[in-house]
Amino acid sequence: MKFGSIGTGNMGGAIAQAISKTLQPGEQALSNLPACVAEDLAKKIGAVATTNADIAENAKYIVLGVKPQILPEVTEEIKGILAARKDRFVIISMAAGIKTEKIQDLLGAKYPVVRIMPNLPVSVGKGVIMITKTPEVTDEEFTEVKGAFREAGLVDEMPEHLIDAGTAVTGCGPAYMFMAIEAIADGAVACGIPRAKALQYATALMEGSAVYLKETGKHPGELKDAVCSPGGSTIKGVASLEEDGFRSALIKAVEVSYDASKKLG
Repeated sequence: MKFGSIGTGNMGGAIAQAISKTLQPGEQALSNLPACVAEDLAKKIGAVATTNADIAENAKYIVLGVKPQILPEVTEEIKGILAARKDRFVIISMAAGIKTEKIQDLLGAKYPVVRIMPNLPVSVGKGVIMITKTPEVTDEEFTEVKGAFREAGLVDEMPEHLIDAGTAVTGCGPAYMFMAIEAIADGAVACGIPRAKALQYATALMEGSAVYLKETGKHPGELKDAVCSPGGSTIKGVASLEEDGFRSALIKAVEVSYDASKKLG
């Protein structure tokens, strides 16, 4: 068992799907409560459904894919099993707001810990994973872990003291983007466009705009200006967004999410 994922909910499951693309069938094991969630996902991605104890005892890389509120319960369940192991293993935690030092405290030893913060699009290969490690993790292990996530999207090393801030952008940000797509589609419907087409157009423009920004390397303000013709419809829409506090609302959302992430720790 190379990778074992404890917790296969929305984010844990997304990470398991990303990892599965770099492994051979059977190299990854999954566990979850209820067990049927892990069983269904295992069938889909070529993994094996098992228990927390089995993963803790046998996996080289143990992914803790549970929410911060559940983490103490899970670590309490497996720490005795980990203490009894004679071979080397690495803990990978994705619990928002929980620092690597806290993970070690919960497990009762200075185990090698990699901390990641993924977002939901990793399941389709278009996500972001911020990653950091404790000194106990070797360079070879860190390289192997990063390689396991290579099909998830952007895998970027981030100092641990900045991960909570980054989480407010990459982790929480998809919700803001989905809200923007929905709102634009609602506006299109209000103008008479059928709902299905409105969503299709709004989604395509979000995707296309992001790719265009990335490919050109230009500042988003410059690209916004390029779309705004003098006296045209776009600049009037931009002015309306400014009047309603569009940018300040997004800035505040990131700051509030950052504060919430810090409190989770």
